[in-house]
Amino acid sequence: MGNTGLLFVGAVLFMNGLLLLGKVEARAGAILNLFVGTLQVLTPTYLIFTAGDDPKKILAASGLYLFGFTYLYVGIGLLANLDTTGVGYYSLFVAIAALGYSYANFHLLNDAPFGVIWLYWALLWFLFFLLLGLKMEHLRAYTGWITAIEGWITGAIPAALLLSGYWKHPTETAIALGVFGVLMFVGLWPLTRGTPQPTRAAPPASSAGAPTSPDQK
Repeated sequence: MGNTGLLFVGAVLFMNGLLLLGKVEARAGAILNLFVGTLQVLTPTYLIFTAGDDPKKILAASGLYLFGFTYLYVGIGLLANLDTTGVGYYSLFVAIAALGYSYANFHLLNDAPFGVIWLYWALLWFLFFLLLGLKMEHLRAYTGWITAIEGWITGAIPAALLLSGYWKHPTETAIALGVFGVLMFVGLWPLTRGTPQPTRAAPPASSAGAPTSPDQK
């Protein structure tokens, strides 16, 4: 069930990246945020109620709420044309919490690939904080590309591999994710700095679509 939610997290991250890049109109993108946000609140609730008081299962499911509330916050903000500082500072909270979930995946859940993925999410949500909370508009193109790419790397592709039974070789996967992440975050910076900031048809709140959590195996 959780892996299915991860697939749609990939979809909403990709969509929100396109929103930031000015390719999708804000109100059109808001609907998907509301759909996925609702899914990412219902899913962990079900997983926790069926966890049988297993603390590790509850821990793994709890992180999904961070993203479910992000998507709902973004979707409502886009439809209501709200200022983005609220979702921006909430993103700072998510970024800090994501570091804790990364540690938990590495050391408590023995899931190194998702330990790395949580680091991706921590960096992404920190970018949302800088862009939406602190209004650092020069980061819009960079954040948009990072968001769209993470939709595939941290959401759609892992979900497809998990659902099909091909999510194997955790050590090698974690290393590959780590190397790709460094290349992506560093390599995109000079490539996007000279890019004209997209003219957006929507308020910046569209940016905060991201991630959802892992343990859904």
